[in-house]
Amino acid sequence: MTLKLRNSRSICATMRHLLGTKPLSHVHCRLLHEGPDTLDELLNRHLVKNDKKHLDDDENEYLTRQQLTSTRREALSLYRDIYRATRFFMWPDSRGVLWRDILRENARKEFEESQFEKDPEVITRLLIGGRDAVQAALDKLVEKQKQQLEKERNESRGR
Repeated sequence: MTLKLRNSRSICATMRHLLGTKPLSHVHCRLLHEGPDTLDELLNRHLVKNDKKHLDDDENEYLTRQQLTSTRREALSLYRDIYRATRFFMWPDSRGVLWRDILRENARKEFEESQFEKDPEVITRLLIGGRDAVQAALDKLVEKQKQQLEKERNESRGR
């Protein structure tokens, strides 16, 4: 509701109308010198906005950098873990290329595609998904190697 306010009487009358009160004789309405022209301007100027936190630009920048630094650190850690884990995949695929090289190439491609992602939720989801995938691949590899060792032991006993 935008009303042009010209003098103290119209300000008092407008406030009484908005608040639904009757005029009080002991309350003195005073003129707003060089104040806002509309009631909306007055309210916008003097009401405190309900922000999460009242931080200045330096604090916001510091928190943003700290969050980016931690996610970068986590992403680099995940990339190194993937690189380390792929050294166990030493058998070739149907084309004769080592799985180690295929996995490393795909990991690099996925990291490069996600390099400019800004949404913290998406970044967190990608990091968690990457960690889970590495752990699942290593668990499956360990299980297969255990089965292979058991199979070899059974064959050596059967001779």
